[in-house]
Amino acid sequence: MQGTPPPPERLVTLANWQDPPFNRWGFQHIRDLIPTARISRGEGSGWRLPRAEQDLEELTFRSGRRTLTVGRMLEETATDGFMVLHRGRVVMERYYNDMTRDTRHLLMSVSKSITSTVAGILAGRGALDVNALVTVYIPELIGTSFEGATVQHLLDMRTGTRFNEDYTDLSAEVRVYEQLYLWRPRVSADLPLDACSYFATLENDGEHGGPFRYRSVLTDVLAWVIERAGGARLAELISREVWQPMGAQFDAEVTVDAHGNAMADGGICTTLGDLARFGQLFLNGGVRGARRIVPAAWIRDTIAGAPDGPQAFAEEATPQERRAGAHYRNQWWVGRPKVPAYAGVGINGQLVFVHAPAKVVVAKFSTWAGAWEPVSDRRTMDACVAIADALSAG
Repeated sequence: MQGTPPPPERLVTLANWQDPPFNRWGFQHIRDLIPTARISRGEGSGWRLPRAEQDLEELTFRSGRRTLTVGRMLEETATDGFMVLHRGRVVMERYYNDMTRDTRHLLMSVSKSITSTVAGILAGRGALDVNALVTVYIPELIGTSFEGATVQHLLDMRTGTRFNEDYTDLSAEVRVYEQLYLWRPRVSADLPLDACSYFATLENDGEHGGPFRYRSVLTDVLAWVIERAGGARLAELISREVWQPMGAQFDAEVTVDAHGNAMADGGICTTLGDLARFGQLFLNGGVRGARRIVPAAWIRDTIAGAPDGPQAFAEEATPQERRAGAHYRNQWWVGRPKVPAYAGVGINGQLVFVHAPAKVVVAKFSTWAGAWEPVSDRRTMDACVAIADALSAG
């Protein structure tokens, strides 16, 4: 018997799942498309988030020349999920596009902030020295372009590595690189068989320790370092060091290549609530209840940044990003260090936003049509600040 054919947006393939309208389905069904490794939540009780619902959808704010409501912003930015925590309580939780509380959604580059948190925990324990050379942990990279780079250079995107991150160019390294991680059909026959072999093929076009330049591949090299320092694969380390002690409600997952190497830079998938819990962990200074999970010194360092961090950041940042003191540190975007307010950000509209004085965390999943949409980003961030201001005033 012939059934009803699926709608066009469900005809998702490895070749189109990142493109509209197919990403609307693809971002919630990664394990149906790409191999993944489980990030276990363990057997302990989850971190309960009390509820104190407020009507924030009608809150108005200015963004550019427009006055918008939060509800209109969510509608115009292809939102899949949106959660606001205030003082650890859920004040707003919304799902769209068939998403539910237990649906895992791709984080894209918010994955970087979770990966770097493992580095911070290992560093606090003395198992990882962020000032050490990368080759101390990965001697396989001796004689490659990464010789002379430190772990902190990876964390801050300040190696000299040449790597084109233009998502609109299918010939750019960032898109060719996806073939290694099984995110795209393999069409380049001369590529190495796994990601770790690929790192040795990269070249430099600058000095290590130079200006900030956003290159996702550096997070994956960082993950290799973390695995060597932590003595386990990345999925296990995230589970052991973050997901279980944090009290995640659901398992997460991360995409892997044919050899089991995790795509640390963008392949983690979580539920909306667990992403909000991760943000709350940072808002709490790295503590859940009576247990310290992330070193307080690591969070302070992330917010403060390197002494030359703002200058290094300004060389590559857009005019809007060049706020006084803004920087990139430990795989977090610290746009308002004096507040402080900072964020983990991913293409196509993924976000976890932490506003310390307002005691606010915002988590957002989206499926923007384009990898990066400056107007959607600006409206989202303006809404987050407006929500923080309103809840703080209240």
